[in-house]
Amino acid sequence: MRVLHKTIIVTGSGGGIGEGIAKRLAAEGAQVIVNDINADLGEKVVADIVAAGGTASFFAADVTKSDDVQALVAAAVARYGKLDVMVNNAGWTHRNRPALEVREDEFDKCYAVNVKSIYLATIHATPVFRAQGGGSFINIASTAGVRPRPGLTWYNGSKGAVITTSKSLAAELGPDNIRVNCINPVFNPDTGLATEFAGGPLTEERKDKFRASIPLGRFSTALDVANAALYLASDEAAFISGVCLEVDGARCV
Repeated sequence: MRVLHKTIIVTGSGGGIGEGIAKRLAAEGAQVIVNDINADLGEKVVADIVAAGGTASFFAADVTKSDDVQALVAAAVARYGKLDVMVNNAGWTHRNRPALEVREDEFDKCYAVNVKSIYLATIHATPVFRAQGGGSFINIASTAGVRPRPGLTWYNGSKGAVITTSKSLAAELGPDNIRVNCINPVFNPDTGLATEFAGGPLTEERKDKFRASIPLGRFSTALDVANAALYLASDEAAFISGVCLEVDGARCV
């Protein structure tokens, strides 16, 4: 049990990568707060975890709203007495298209979900971590922030911001025994955003185009990312901070 009795929030965990992270952490003994804006999806993930013998509860919150994130952090402490790790997984993208064709509202939502959420999580969870003597942030960024693909310019920029912000926070919060790390997954066709990344329905032709850019010859899976999150959340990573771990089959080489 690599994260036994650790209290861990996973945002955007009603499906996809977030669901995989939540279930993997719970299987290793964590007390998981499943967060999503969709209560039905989030409650189903909780039910799955509990049925498998794990500990989890759901909390609905919009990660772009300060009051919601504050309440999410407070709920974790109220339910389990502490907060050890906050996994900022919730993400959004605009559709794959030329940069000049992306609408302002699409840009705003992308940066609100991908970047402002990191700001809000930091603002509200850091005081809890400081009071406890330490804690850990795990921010799910993307290979898009390291090796951008054309057609996803504003999304790429948002994930680049997550990466740089995480490194800066690791340096700033380190003296408080707060670790900050990133995970950079490569394309996963099973996420809810996959068709937007691809610019349309996931035809074999579109999937082949993405797969061809990954030297190991396959896409990432939720379990691949979850295993990386498990390591970074565990005490095995006690001296790991400011790192961006590419889970990408060598895409970024």
